[in-house]
Amino acid sequence: MGRDFGRVLSFNILVILLRSATFVISYKPQVPCYFIFGDSWVDNGNNNKLDTKCKVNYPPYGVDFPDGNTGRFTNGRTTADIIGQLLGFEEFIPPYATASDKQISRGVNYGSGSAGIRKESGRQLGERINLDMQLRHHKSIISRLYHLRKNNKKILRKCIYLVNMGSNDYVNNFFLPDSYNTSNMFTRDEYAQVLIRQYSKQLKTLVRLEARKIVVFGLAKLGCSPVNIERFGTKGKPCVESINNAVDIFNHQLISLIEDLNDNNSDATFTYINLASILAPLGDVPLPSAPCCKLREDRQCIRDSVPCAYRDLSIFFDGFHPTEVANMIIAMRSYAKFSPLDACPYDISHLAQL
Repeated sequence: MGRDFGRVLSFNILVILLRSATFVISYKPQVPCYFIFGDSWVDNGNNNKLDTKCKVNYPPYGVDFPDGNTGRFTNGRTTADIIGQLLGFEEFIPPYATASDKQISRGVNYGSGSAGIRKESGRQLGERINLDMQLRHHKSIISRLYHLRKNNKKILRKCIYLVNMGSNDYVNNFFLPDSYNTSNMFTRDEYAQVLIRQYSKQLKTLVRLEARKIVVFGLAKLGCSPVNIERFGTKGKPCVESINNAVDIFNHQLISLIEDLNDNNSDATFTYINLASILAPLGDVPLPSAPCCKLREDRQCIRDSVPCAYRDLSIFFDGFHPTEVANMIIAMRSYAKFSPLDACPYDISHLAQL
């Protein structure tokens, strides 16, 4: 199994090396600003002061991050952090919770662990900032920018907007029948349709708020995460197929939504990032699913526990969240696609140039 893990990681690390040779990070931003919406995969500290179990401002999180345990759900940088660097931003985009007037002109991160497209998703964990609320926060930031006279509609339309949302609508909603009734109310196809209808309204709201270059992440194969493998079992398969099948339904409908939004918004461009493709197994070899840290009951890392020594050989840092090396794979292939399946119609590097 260790040899198989090495094959998967070696392949993707090779991708990183090949892609890193095609451009140089100059720290001259390719776009004037960068706004980030999402859940724990992009949260960089917004949950730190919320009344929630879903916050990670303690070690071993941040063990490989320059500023330590900032609230990022990984050992180092998030995917959003690395994409920001690839776009040329010298400093990481600040969390909404602490962003100063001086900082907001280059962008804001609104991401919140356990947040979803639906308002109730993640409620069993405590407070979180769902996507509707993140959009309200963004509207307030735009007002601050106009008041400071540091931005206008023309500038906002040149910025990159990243949206990574939907995982918690499954793992902390639909597949938790003891806490939510959605799986009794809807079939998997119906639930995906409900999510897509609401997501469509939210993405259109972003366009009304002057966003024109919008990156939308599909869902990863959530049935391959350690927490779901342990919770549901795989019946001899590499992953939990029932969860992955539900995710596939959502992703297919999301692709159709992106196509429809592009057809009906002549001055806005949406692009789809295919996480399921980027993190796909190599041939018949499953992705490494062992977490890098010791887990507490909710599958976050135990406070002050010692993480695995070889973090660059792990995909998952805790029971659900990627390691920095996995985030590098995602970010690099989102920014400059390795396969035509990675991003459609544009990767982020090309979207920035439009």
